[in-house]
Amino acid sequence: MKKINGVIILLLLSVVTFAQQISEKRIREVMKEAYNKYKAPQGGANANYIPYLADVNSNLYGIAVCLPNGKVLELGDTKYEFGIESISKVFVLALAMQERGQKAIEDSIGVNATGMPFNSVLAIELEPARAVNPLVNAGAMATNSFVPAASGAEKWTKIDNIFAKFAGRRLPVIEKLYASETATNQHNRAIAWLLYSYGRFYDNVDVSVDLYTKACSYGTTARDLAVMAGTLANRGVNPLTREKVINSEYCPKILATMLTEGLYDETGDWIYHTGIPGKSGVGGGVIAVSPGKMAIAVFSPPLDKSGNSIKAMYTIKYMVDKLGLNLLEAK
Repeated sequence: MKKINGVIILLLLSVVTFAQQISEKRIREVMKEAYNKYKAPQGGANANYIPYLADVNSNLYGIAVCLPNGKVLELGDTKYEFGIESISKVFVLALAMQERGQKAIEDSIGVNATGMPFNSVLAIELEPARAVNPLVNAGAMATNSFVPAASGAEKWTKIDNIFAKFAGRRLPVIEKLYASETATNQHNRAIAWLLYSYGRFYDNVDVSVDLYTKACSYGTTARDLAVMAGTLANRGVNPLTREKVINSEYCPKILATMLTEGLYDETGDWIYHTGIPGKSGVGGGVIAVSPGKMAIAVFSPPLDKSGNSIKAMYTIKYMVDKLGLNLLEAK
């Protein structure tokens, strides 16, 4: 009798699990609807303060979805390699948290939203503790400085290795983008030195800013970003390689920072409309994570005034609504 009851329970659990899953067919339908709805120009412009980004074809547009079973669904320009830019901050944070622990990140970097632009100096000056958020420029550079290593070369090896584990492949650095960013990063260097003057920077300033800039210059595709975000959706296990990249208990903390600062000063609007963690980059990429269900990555270069891809935001908002991914809605 106990054996029969056990079988019944397992069957019921299977039915519930199946009911909670969204079919691949439905996801593909919604991807196609979103793609057709937003493939025409939606306004905005490429980032023009970084010369390399200004020259990227503004008509490129791709959508990729990574499921926990390792299936990646793609539509449009998902193989084009573009600059990862600020989305890299999420994965350097993952490395620092894996190396130092979540409490150390909270105490030494900060986790609250700034409510200001991603490169704000005022955000540092107005915070008495000089705490920042790992997903704005100041906090991201401080997080990079917080990764323990005996040298810049050793630290870069750690960064490069964890990005490869998240993506399931070794990512290239776009050298022209790296050179372009290095030539125009005076403001970031000033921010880093300001943090250093307040004792909130933890390694050589020039080395850390350079490694931060280099990580922002990785070439990624929409597919890569879907897999990387899918690893966070899958409790730190890469859905393709099945390798455990980071401890599962760190994923909610990383996603929480995305909820507070993922789209900079538009994060409140983003959460109001989607209810899920996201992160943008001025290269035109945006990722969104629905824990346990899927990750979405969209690429389109034209940005709004805050540095977020307009098409990507529209696309993800549409897909979240149609697929019922909002974490704040009762299911």
